[in-house]
Amino acid sequence: MEPESQFKTDDFFPRLGPLADPDCMHDPIQLGDTSPELLRAHLSMMVRIRCAEEKIGDEVTDGKVKCPCHLVIGQEAAPTALAPHIKPGDKVFGAHRSHAHYLALGGDLYKLFAEIQGKNDGCSRGMGGSMHLIDRANQLFGTVPIVGATIPIATGAGLAAKMTAKGEIAVSFFGDGSAEEGVLHESLNLAASMKLPVIFFCENNLFSSHLHISLRQPSDSIARFAQAHCIPSKTIDGNDVVVLHEVTRTAVDMCRRGAGPVFIEAVTYRWRGHVGPREDTDVGVKRKDDLEKWRRRDPIARLQAALESAGYSDAAHLESLLNCHRSEVSEAWKKADDAPFPAEKELFERVYTPANN
Repeated sequence: MEPESQFKTDDFFPRLGPLADPDCMHDPIQLGDTSPELLRAHLSMMVRIRCAEEKIGDEVTDGKVKCPCHLVIGQEAAPTALAPHIKPGDKVFGAHRSHAHYLALGGDLYKLFAEIQGKNDGCSRGMGGSMHLIDRANQLFGTVPIVGATIPIATGAGLAAKMTAKGEIAVSFFGDGSAEEGVLHESLNLAASMKLPVIFFCENNLFSSHLHISLRQPSDSIARFAQAHCIPSKTIDGNDVVVLHEVTRTAVDMCRRGAGPVFIEAVTYRWRGHVGPREDTDVGVKRKDDLEKWRRRDPIARLQAALESAGYSDAAHLESLLNCHRSEVSEAWKKADDAPFPAEKELFERVYTPANN
């Protein structure tokens, strides 16, 4: 019988280490040679996303919003960093927690709020709610709440992009829970085998619903699945918008020049529950985590601290951004509040295609 010592696992099970440790990585981020204008633009977008999400959370608490809302507060950096690299013709896909992706790509705030309220002017014409968003004009081709559902769709979009050979790419945003779906592995295999221009972008917030990744998987690093399929991967601090900006730029460039798929694992943490606005519970299960420590990794606060240290911003600038975006959010919500619902006859006409078409 072969000795058990010949069977090794360490080489095949990378772990996140400090990236998953709430006691680490609280310092201001390093700005490098990123332009002050881009840094301030990133700060503004993350503040805009958070203000919008906080408003949605408040309206859920007040009972105004009836559809399930999965908030991205604490995870604003990843979509903010990727968005500037997306061009017309690219196709981006999200999941159930994708308000930030919609807004970062240029989505209309009023149309988002109208959709969440089920109004006629919503980005999905009032038929999708919080988890079914689309904005093709800004390259967002859909978000779907079924876990992992847009991963194969993005892979198909990558195949189409390769066939047209116009330098277009596809991006799929998904969480660590999607790594437990077979369709991710099938998609990684196909994309690697055919060298498709797809960015598989995992926002690993360490939780799937209320279960920590340590209760679900033998390793906390999702990038190990990319390695198994010989796909270049990078695991990074998902709350450092500067690092994210550089890594996503490189990934996009690789895909555009035909290098095949790329896998990004951005380690982050959501401040609210799996669904809904509360911080203390996840689907009825009291959270037993270190939320206050994770809040010190706030992507907004860390960027602001770095900007202040470099002389690119100050407290007054941040306060001005907050006031500006809160005012925009308030006005957009009121407009959505006053907007009409779809007519009853639209229930079937917007969901089903007429037979004669």
